Amino acid sequence: MQRALNFNAGPAALPVSVLKEAEKNWLNYNNSGMAVMELSHRSKDYEAIHQKAQDLLRNILSIPNNYEILFLQGGASLQFSMVPMNLLTEGKTGNYVLTGVWSEKALQEAEKIGSTYIAATSKEQKYRSIPDEISISKNAAYLHITSNNTIYGTQWNQFPSNEFIPLIADMSSDILSKPLDIENFDLIYAGAQKNLGPSGVTVVIINKKLLSNSIDRLPTMLNYNTYAKHNSLYNTPPTLAIYLLKLVLEWVEQEGGLNIIEKRNEEKAKILYDCIDESEGFYIGHAEKESRSKMNVTFNLNNDDVSQKFLQQAKEAGFIGLNGHRSVGGCRASIYNAIPVDQVCQLAEFMKAFKNNN
Repeated sequence: MQRALNFNAGPAALPVSVLKEAEKNWLNYNNSGMAVMELSHRSKDYEAIHQKAQDLLRNILSIPNNYEILFLQGGASLQFSMVPMNLLTEGKTGNYVLTGVWSEKALQEAEKIGSTYIAATSKEQKYRSIPDEISISKNAAYLHITSNNTIYGTQWNQFPSNEFIPLIADMSSDILSKPLDIENFDLIYAGAQKNLGPSGVTVVIINKKLLSNSIDRLPTMLNYNTYAKHNSLYNTPPTLAIYLLKLVLEWVEQEGGLNIIEKRNEEKAKILYDCIDESEGFYIGHAEKESRSKMNVTFNLNNDDVSQKFLQQAKEAGFIGLNGHRSVGGCRASIYNAIPVDQVCQLAEFMKAFKNNN
């Protein structure tokens, strides 16, 4: 079997070595005679997987001990509701920076729960950039940002400070792509299906001081304290997804850590952006240069017919997932951690050849 050249935005490609390790243990994990998804989540075998995943994540991201690591379900979309349910206390206002569809959705869910305020937006510029200026409301409960915007291909290069207000970040599409100063954030959440692993598990990294805001009247499964008090084992967690998360984190360590991962991601992004910038207008990048994402390279061609021809020929050449999001069209190459440099080079060569032939 020939592996696809997988540039899907999510669920996205996983490292081949991770898939092979999972395959090796598929029917018989640790001589248990069972697959991982058959293990009791109260068993010693699974508890070891669970703890190892937490320990690896804490080590790789340098997460201080005053932060809890939680494993939840429901994706980032559930966090759009859980964040304001747990943190948007009476008399306070949730502040949101709008940089794309997902931050809009986060705001829409918060509006159902309490008072909200748009602290900044680049919507009028068709979300081509990250806003320069942020205006915080009175009685602000928190500031919410989306660190990377998969649909529009923009990314925060410098984050706001959390000195005066808790900073909440949806990092679903760029967590683990570079080193982070965790203490600059009070809560980070991320659906796993980009860089962390497969779909099914959502990681939440939360400063323990915020847990006091989670009031007892909240539904049990929507209260961060439920997960913090029970080590994310209050009920059956997504055990297979957490196992694969553990394998991905081991792979990151084996690759040399986040400094190496970051350099590789910068190299991959440069290859594609150079191809776009040197195409004499044949390929047109959506994001402004200072806001370009290193995870999702978005671009258009100069007319729809040529764009459809490009996508069809790319598919025939084995490239998967290059269609832009259905809401904006165009093209998008998602180059998360697991995408090898050589596959990005192959895509760039295809783009150059297509330009020359058209």
